[in-house]
Amino acid sequence: MKYFAAIAIALSCFSCISIKADVTTETTHKSKSNELAEAGIRLVMHDQEIAWNNHDMKGFMQGYWKSDSLKFYGSNGLTKGWEQTLANYKKAYPTKSESGTLKFVINDISKIEGDNYWVMGEYHLKRKIGDANGVFIIIFKKINGKWKIVADMSC
Repeated sequence: MKYFAAIAIALSCFSCISIKADVTTETTHKSKSNELAEAGIRLVMHDQEIAWNNHDMKGFMQGYWKSDSLKFYGSNGLTKGWEQTLANYKKAYPTKSESGTLKFVINDISKIEGDNYWVMGEYHLKRKIGDANGVFIIIFKKINGKWKIVADMSC
């Protein structure tokens, strides 16, 4: 009977260790996944800065989901679709003087669920015609293996 009790206790200890190892591995995997997502999102935004600073609006828009379902909400209200968002950028920033030099400040990247993240931050445009600054909340989603902005609220 003593041997049976000792074996039962030993087995329960091993199963607890196994469960703890599985939880630790899962937590580490989630953390690595979030780190990779954040790095991918930061890279998209960095590439957007470069394109903008070269007055390449189409290049800047590569960070956005090329879909009629893209949503952009700004001072002029709601815009739907990639093409219309690009047209609005071209109209508002027709020359390098208007577009200036863009710098993003990312204050938070948080997972919403699945492959969806929000990014909260600031944009700073340095321009000869006067600087423009504001804040944004953008939602990124991994689509076909690439991080894309599916919704943007900037003001």
